[in-house]
Amino acid sequence: MAPEVSTEALIFACNEDDLTDGENLRLDADGGIAVFRVDGEFFATSDSCSHEKWSLGEEGELEGHEVLCTLHMARFDVRTGAPLCFPAVLALKKYRTVVTDGRVYIAPNED
Repeated sequence: MAPEVSTEALIFACNEDDLTDGENLRLDADGGIAVFRVDGEFFATSDSCSHEKWSLGEEGELEGHEVLCTLHMARFDVRTGAPLCFPAVLALKKYRTVVTDGRVYIAPNED
């Protein structure tokens, strides 16, 4: 049996079945958070491309564990936030995700 998880300090992102594999969304919380679902797992990073302000949650294209910024074609690893190609050189902020009772939450104060 999984331990109880307190969701008091967490941000509700979506229901687990709101996103299918390969989908992403944007949350307005914490300056913008992008949430991604890959192979049944949820990942979260800052929403804005670190190269230029562009929403990865709304406009990004998810390909496996990589999100493509469609503005200038920068790529990031959604598991770590690491930039994978130019023009991006700065990593995205990474957030811990928690799934409990079919709901996906983001831990806002953690990397």
